[in-house]
Amino acid sequence: MKIKTLFIASLGILSLIQASLSFADNVNGKNLYSQRCAMCHGIDLKGTGPLANKSNPPTPDLTTSAFKKRLNDYPGVIVSSIILRPNGDLIPKTLQENGVKLPPYSWRVKDFRDLNQYMSGAISKNR
Repeated sequence: MKIKTLFIASLGILSLIQASLSFADNVNGKNLYSQRCAMCHGIDLKGTGPLANKSNPPTPDLTTSAFKKRLNDYPGVIVSSIILRPNGDLIPKTLQENGVKLPPYSWRVKDFRDLNQYMSGAISKNR
């Protein structure tokens, strides 16, 4: 009986650890989005940030079903391709023209995954 109780308790502890790790990753994704994306895409991901209409073309709504499908089909790829190879110089140019200076950031694969996870969750809540 003790072994069975110990086993069940171990499963409970492991699930708590997993949940807290998942939450921690989502916090990282939320922080990255808030600090580096929301100025254009808005907190709601709908292209409503203060710089949304200052770029040409204007900042897209990320809550569309088409974008959500792209995030689900290619987890992390969409996010990393936008960050590492922005649309020409659209993102840096928009920031520069509006006096926004973002400190350099050394992106990690984990950051792309966390940002993808955060955005996917936020989009689901917005729908």
